[in-house]
This record gives sequence, structure tokens and C-alpha cells, in this order.
Amino acid sequence: MAHTLLPFVPSFPSHLLSSQFLISKPHLPQFPPTSSAVHRRFSRLAMSDQSTTATQFDIKEYMIEKAAMVNQALDSAIPAKAFPQSNRLNEAMRYSLMAGGKRVRPALCLAACKIAGGLEPWALPAALATEMIHTMSLIHDDLPCMDNDDLRRGKLTCHKAFDEPTAVLAGDALLALAFETASNLSSYPVNVLPDRIARAVGELARCIGAEGLAAGQLVDLESTGLSEPVPLDKLEYIHLHKTAALLEAAVVTGAIIGGGSDEQIDRLRGYARSIGLLFQVVDDILDLTKSSEELGKTAGKDLASDKTTYPKLIGLDKSREFAEELLGQAKEQLNGFDPESAAPLVHLANYIAYRQK
Repeated sequence: MAHTLLPFVPSFPSHLLSSQFLISKPHLPQFPPTSSAVHRRFSRLAMSDQSTTATQFDIKEYMIEKAAMVNQALDSAIPAKAFPQSNRLNEAMRYSLMAGGKRVRPALCLAACKIAGGLEPWALPAALATEMIHTMSLIHDDLPCMDNDDLRRGKLTCHKAFDEPTAVLAGDALLALAFETASNLSSYPVNVLPDRIARAVGELARCIGAEGLAAGQLVDLESTGLSEPVPLDKLEYIHLHKTAALLEAAVVTGAIIGGGSDEQIDRLRGYARSIGLLFQVVDDILDLTKSSEELGKTAGKDLASDKTTYPKLIGLDKSREFAEELLGQAKEQLNGFDPESAAPLVHLANYIAYRQK
């Protein structure tokens, strides 16, 4: 049955804003849901689905375990030598995909599958797809025609390590591989029905198209170097599309595959939009307060390119307060879920809020 989702609007607390910053609520993106054993390659990587209470939960250990699980599967997805005539493309894909990273999006996807009633390994194909899409977005974002960056994850960006045409094609190929991976029916257990897989794939597609990442990137480019600061509603539009949309897709696809109800998926969507905007607010703060060595990417880039950021628009202290407000909103969406199943998402929200890089 068709389900219409009301737009989630992060609540920007009025006490954080002086009168010059008061705005009407922006029109925010909507990403409504569409109406044999696990494949060997993934089942070998499946980890035991042990329940952990929130008080006992170790987010560091959890992230290490999930990253190892995801990295092994990603490594298998792109063999080191696959196509003799175009192995440079393969090398560029692997260079960026296996360059490290916290694997936050796959972890969110797996955790959302669990909280919705499934087992984490069920969502592994979709989790891998989110990381492939994320890596594609980084490759393209770093290009000279976009954000023009030379450093990513402590290494030269793809177009610097190879060249611009190869980088563009590596991103394109990763995007194609993401959908090939997420839509492979044989990679899912039989109790994940094909209509749920199709719905999850549609969610992934929507998050990167004209209603998601691509739209956010374009508005971001158009808003750089203007004589006047970008207003707060437009800044939120950019980041809810460019950054939050893929985090939202990671959570929602996991919940869909896990068998979540429409009500559960709506609440998890609200959680994801809060942490998505939170992720960007924290990014803006770190860009201003950390060095390139600490971040593993070029620090101070937003200031140098005259981009509007949350600290530039409302100040560093109010940006930190806004981050705390968003963290509270995200956790509120998890009320009513089983605390043990919710523990990973609670601590992932904290991880995003208090990360140092």
C-alpha cells in the first residue's frame, strides 16, 4: 500500500538564533518508500548477532568489527586484477574504495536492519552499496570542477593519484557496481522478499538523484563565493540533500530489508535525517578547529573557498549547541524500540556527534 511520508524538519532551537537568523521552515527533501541461504561470499562474513545492552555497548569495538566485515566484502567485490584491458579503472576503484574510512554508512545500514527485526548479515549487500555510492561521491566531489581537493582519507585524491578522466569513470563504475550489488537477489536470504529488495534499491537511487545528493551538490556549487552568506534554510537544504540523504538511505534500506513496519521506517527516517544534518554540522566545526593531519583531508578548505558553514553563519558555540540539539532529536526517534536492538544506533549517533575527524 502506498505510504506518504510527511517531511521531517530538524528543529533549530530558537534560543540559538538572534533575530537576524530567524527563518521560516525550509522545504526539505522527501524520500518516501516505494511500494536459499545468503550468498556464499557474504555468508562467510556474517558475524554472530549477539544482543548487547546499551550500558555494556562498546562503540569502538562495534565499529572495528563492522568495518572488518565490510572491508572483507568490499575487497572481494573488486578483485585486484579483473579486466586486463581496463585494469587501470579497476585500480582506481580499489584505490578509493579501500583507502580506509570509518564505514559509518554500512554500520548504520546493518544496525537498522537489526532494530527492525532482521539479522545484520541480511543487509550486507545494501550496506556495501552505500559505501560504494559514498566513495563515488567523494571521488566526484574532489574533482577540480567540484570542490577541487587534493587530499582524502590521508591520501592523494583519485584524480591526483590517477587523472581526471580515470577518476570520473571510477566513480561511475562504483555507482554501477553499487546497484549490481544491492539488487543481486541471490545475496539475500529467502525471507527477504524481492519486493523489499526492490524497495530498498529504489531508496538508494532516490538518495543520489535530483531529489538527493546531486541536487545538494549543485546548490552547494551555486552558493560558493557569493557576496552574501547563504541563508540558514538554504544551507540546511544543501546538507540535507548532499550529506544527509545517503545516511538516510543507509538507515532506511537496512530497516526495509530487516522487515520494518511503515511506522518503524518513518521513525528511523527521522533519526537518520537528524544524524545526517548532525554529521555536517560536526564536519563544519572540525574543518575550523582541526588540522589537515588530524582530519586526513584538507582543513580550512571551506573558509578558503568562502563557503557558508554553520560556524560562519551562527558562530562556533551555537553550532555546537545545534549539534547537541540534533543528537537529542535523533535519540528521541528511537524511543519505543527494544533498548538492546537500539543500542548500536544510539551509540552511532554519539559517535557521529563526538568524532574528532
